[in-house]
Amino acid sequence: MTPTELFATAARLHDSGTEYALVSVVHAQSPTSARPGDKALVTGDGAIYGWIGGGCAQPAVIKTVRRALADGRARLIRIAPEAGGEREIDDVLEFGMACHSGGALELFVDPVLPCPRLVIFGSSLVAVTLAQLAPRVGFAVSVASQGANAVDFPDARRVFDTDDPVALASQIAPHAYVVVATQGRRDLQALRAAVALGARYVAFVASSRKAMVLKESLRAGGVDLQALDAIVAPAGYPIAASTPEEIALSVLAAVVARRRGAHPAASQAMPATCCESATVAPQLAPALAPASASPCCGT
Repeated sequence: MTPTELFATAARLHDSGTEYALVSVVHAQSPTSARPGDKALVTGDGAIYGWIGGGCAQPAVIKTVRRALADGRARLIRIAPEAGGEREIDDVLEFGMACHSGGALELFVDPVLPCPRLVIFGSSLVAVTLAQLAPRVGFAVSVASQGANAVDFPDARRVFDTDDPVALASQIAPHAYVVVATQGRRDLQALRAAVALGARYVAFVASSRKAMVLKESLRAGGVDLQALDAIVAPAGYPIAASTPEEIALSVLAAVVARRRGAHPAASQAMPATCCESATVAPQLAPALAPASASPCCGT
C-alpha cells in the first residue's frame, strides 16, 4: 500500500467513525519481512491496511491495538523469540514471536480515535445551545429536525432538515450519542428516529411522566421494548437547571460522563416553569408558535 493509499484509507475510516491505530515499524532485525518505516492501519476488529510484517507479528499487534483503542494510550512493543510470553519492561511491551522464523520487530502503536458523534433532534433553544457547547468538548455534532436550517446551527458539522428514520439511517452511522430536545415539537417522530439509529446512548429532554407516555405509544407502534427502556429521561444531571442554557449544560455533562464510562443517573424532572415558549430559538419562534403552548416538562 502506497502512502497515498494509506492516507486515503485513513480518511475513509475517519469519515465512517471507525477507530484505528497507526502502527509503524521502528526497528527490524533479520530475518523479517518488515522494514523500518513500514506502516499499517489496524482496526479493533483486526483488519490490517498496509504492511508491518507477516502473520508472526499480527496477533501481538492486534492485541495491543485493542488495548490502545480502549484507553487512548500509545504503546511501543517488541516482538522477539527470546521474549517468551508477554511482559512489560519500562515502557515497552514485549511479546514472544508467534512462529519460529526468527528475527525481531519493534513497533509503535498510536491510536487514532475519531471525534465522538452527538446527534441532536430538535430546534428548541436547548437544542441550539447544546449544538454550540458540544463541539467545545470534542463532539462532532449533527442536528436533525424537520425544517432545520444550517444557519441556526453554525457549530454543527451536519444539519438534516428531517426526522425521518429511513432518510437519516443512510446519513448517520450507528453508535452515536443522541439527545432528543424537541420539547413538544414532533417528540414522537424524533424518538422513533433516535431509536432507529442504533445509538450507544439516547437521552430525552422531558419529564419522566411525559417520557413514559411517549414510550408506551412507541411500544404500541411496534418499537423494540429493550431500545425504549434504554432511553434516559429526564436527560442530564440533577443540577436544578431552570434556563434552557443550564439544561443544555446539564445534558452535555451527562453525555460526557457516559462517554467516559461514568454512567450518570438521570436528572430530576424539568421544572414546570420551563415551557416551549421559553426554549424555542428566537429566530424560529414564529414558525413554531402552535407548539409553544405545551410545557417542555410534559405535565
